[in-house]
Amino acid sequence: MRQAGRSLPEYRKAREGTTMMEACRNPELVCEITMQPVRRYGTDAAIFFSDIVVPLAAVGIDVDIVPGVGPVVAEPLRTEADVDRLRNLDPCDVGYVTEAIGLLTAELGDIPLIGFAGAPFTLASYLIEGGPSKDHSKTKALMRSRPDVWHALAGRLAAICGEFLRVQIEAGASAVQLFDSWAGALSEAHYRRFALPHSTAALTGLAESVPRIHFGVGTGHLLEAMTETGAEVIGVDFRTPLDEAAARLPDKALQGNLDPAAILADDEPLLAETDEVLRAGRAAKGHIFNLGHGVLPHSDPGKLKLVVDRVHETTRR
Repeated sequence: MRQAGRSLPEYRKAREGTTMMEACRNPELVCEITMQPVRRYGTDAAIFFSDIVVPLAAVGIDVDIVPGVGPVVAEPLRTEADVDRLRNLDPCDVGYVTEAIGLLTAELGDIPLIGFAGAPFTLASYLIEGGPSKDHSKTKALMRSRPDVWHALAGRLAAICGEFLRVQIEAGASAVQLFDSWAGALSEAHYRRFALPHSTAALTGLAESVPRIHFGVGTGHLLEAMTETGAEVIGVDFRTPLDEAAARLPDKALQGNLDPAAILADDEPLLAETDEVLRAGRAAKGHIFNLGHGVLPHSDPGKLKLVVDRVHETTRR
């Protein structure tokens, strides 16, 4: 899962003296941080080290990732004129991504690399709110009051995140994942009206290129709708059992979904929950074992290794 290395001491050492945005633009550092969990845990794939706001910064948005807060936008976008200033992403804007993936594919060999981008709704929520929000009130108000502005903004973001994924694929990524971190804040009706068309647009241009994964947080009520994006794999957060998700999505492979907080528990309950996720995942068409969201920063690397080893021992018999 994303942020797989941020609990590691070697990650903190590598990041010393650099901001998150600086780290994401440094190909050698991106390669090093991406490889750290692979080296330590022996995972079956690598997750590209970046952030969902990187393409926004690349097209000129004044956004910073503030430690302990998250992405903060200096001038929120809330009007038609604001949207008109949002330009498309050119691959040249993110040349450091292409260079980093070149370094990574050479080092990874046969190990797949998974690229990712933020979904239009989640990116839009940061741009409209100006930063993280608990209720997304400004975003929801704009959607209702000015649907024309909303769809114009989300449409441009779909093109940007779609191009960001395409850059990663063309550089050598073996699969890509679209993160809709805040989609769970929407009802199914509003998701279908305001978010689904734009996530679908972001992924449609990548069809038949590489496998596409779609993940959202708190989206148990949206799983069926999320499949309509065309993604081959649906990420399921820890709130929905995988066997329940498999019954609802019989034609989809699933990704997930150990509760990240389980890593903080003692070995016995941690391994019991790991076994339960593996058991439930057998009901799916295919199962990529993963956490049900990002690694918590204070996780014990030894516990994560324990989980990886248990999965390998169980599935490679």
